Amino acid sequence: MPEWKFKLGLKNMKLLLKKLGNPEKKLKYIHVAGTNGKGSVCAMISSILQEAGYNVGMYTSPHLKKFNERIRINDKLITDKEIVEYYLKVKKHATNQSFFEITTSMMFLYFYDKKVDFVVLETGMGGRLDSTNVIRPLISIITNVAHEHKKFLGNSLRKIAYEKAGIIKNNVPVVTGAKGVALKTIKK
Repeated sequence: MPEWKFKLGLKNMKLLLKKLGNPEKKLKYIHVAGTNGKGSVCAMISSILQEAGYNVGMYTSPHLKKFNERIRINDKLITDKEIVEYYLKVKKHATNQSFFEITTSMMFLYFYDKKVDFVVLETGMGGRLDSTNVIRPLISIITNVAHEHKKFLGNSLRKIAYEKAGIIKNNVPVVTGAKGVALKTIKK
């Protein structure tokens, strides 16, 4: 197995995606961040869109039992064969990207190739510097904010909320269940 590096930031992610033809720029997203409930919110949104007749890609992490759970279209998991195929496509362009950057790049390329109508996209950790934060979503969702990943996101709710609010883009609607100081930070 390769040694995976872990460093927050978007530079390496953008570099790899550029080499892959920027598939992330050709898709429609619902971007979901927050401390708890991200996976449930993603599943509900995906289900609603599927019921409306759309072809929906969903990306979540971590997986519970097997890697394939992270990348799915209309609740159908990416196959082992497709994982190998997309890993090899991404690997030949990778330099010093992390495991999550490689995985996220595989997802963007896979969903682009499969021509999904929407991608329901869960952040890995935080938001502002998360590898998923290279897109312009149709809507940004921050489920809630609580103390987590203090080493990377900060040791206060204000700092953690600031990091999660990094998925917010100008002129893109935001929905949140955050309260108190976290909500005040997100509103800024």
